[in-house]
Amino acid sequence: MPAEARITALYRYPVKGLSPESLGHVTLGPGDCFPWDRAYAIEQGKRVFDEENPAYFPKRFFLELMLHEELARLRTRFDEATRVLSIYRGDDELVTADLGQPEGRAAIEAFMADYMGSRIKGAPRIVHAPGFSFSDVPAKCISIINLASVRALEQVTGRPVDPLRFRANVYVEGLEPWVDHDWSARSLTLGSAELEGVEPIVRCAATNVDPATGARDMTIPATLLRSYGHSFLGLYARVRGAGSIRPGDRLALASPA
Repeated sequence: MPAEARITALYRYPVKGLSPESLGHVTLGPGDCFPWDRAYAIEQGKRVFDEENPAYFPKRFFLELMLHEELARLRTRFDEATRVLSIYRGDDELVTADLGQPEGRAAIEAFMADYMGSRIKGAPRIVHAPGFSFSDVPAKCISIINLASVRALEQVTGRPVDPLRFRANVYVEGLEPWVDHDWSARSLTLGSAELEGVEPIVRCAATNVDPATGARDMTIPATLLRSYGHSFLGLYARVRGAGSIRPGDRLALASPA
């Protein structure tokens, strides 16, 4: 592994399906996700999530980019201290409300019902449970993107690929393309945090959506499969040892046992 594999950016997604927030540093404990990452979701149709007994459900039960590309046209800002969520389109503030209060949730739900119109299966409901993350996988993981793999994908598509299409927590520079796909069960460190690779990330149609415009303008899973024989890009990892990470910190892979 190159000696200078380093973190270039950190992101969280406070509301599943909505826009990212760039972070300057993150403190992690064993078994943690990023704090406030996918802490809220917007349920649609059948109400399945029990906030008193939270459990994993597939993303089809919630608003998400794979089916609702218009979500990418919105920009959000979340204040974790006050739990206030603001939603913008361009420079226009569309709604601001406190997700910690029933009336605040109701205001966001009413906005989403109007914004989504007939594209939503039923009345939207904001759901949340302390410490729970509405990730695409049941296990508590963080997601890592190798930027060299993104550049390799650009070579076969013949056009730029915004790394934010992959909605990851950690972006890393200084690796060979695709090398992280072999890191399942391998130990690694990010900054002072200790992690273990879980599995490569299977990409879905959400990556076809331009995160800046909301246009469904690429076929990334199909391109990966056609070009490389797989639909992977990125790695899920679980936190094993507490520590802090920030852009510029080194990624180091332990030698195989």
